[in-house]
Amino acid sequence: MTGRGHFVGSCDATAPLISDYLDRLLEILAPHFEGRKYLFGARPAFADFGLGLQVYEMALDPTAGAIIRARTPDVLAWAYRMMEPRNDGPFESWNELCPTLEPLLQNIGNYFLPWSTANATALTTGEENFSVDLGGQAYAQSPQKYHARSLKVLRDRYTAVPDKTVLDPILETAGCLAYLS
Repeated sequence: MTGRGHFVGSCDATAPLISDYLDRLLEILAPHFEGRKYLFGARPAFADFGLGLQVYEMALDPTAGAIIRARTPDVLAWAYRMMEPRNDGPFESWNELCPTLEPLLQNIGNYFLPWSTANATALTTGEENFSVDLGGQAYAQSPQKYHARSLKVLRDRYTAVPDKTVLDPILETAGCLAYLS
């Protein structure tokens, strides 16, 4: 897979940002999974399948896996639990989730959604490469069609929510709303 590194944005120039992103993600997820089985409570949601399985794949990598095992055993347990997820109870309320889930949404608004939007724009305009400022650092790579499609799905699902009275303030506070509407 080393030959595909540039295609997915992994190179010497982006390595520090990728490493920092993993550290930040684990710092955010660790307190969230103290005593909680899934992202939104006692049963899995779509988000668990998306993020949990990415963390599971990282856990298989010798370097990232060692970091995850050493620093965040509850996050690792969640990733493994996603191999055989179960409904063990209800979703929690936003008031219960907010203290530890809002930082994850803010991280998405600061990193993933700006990157995904720049990626989709590059595909639309036919660019061979794109660059986006993430956390004060330039991140450059070739655009990826899959991620443009996933952004479209996120936007379509957001649009399909009939009453956004509760959702919009959460997304606005997290810095996500501007990328979805």
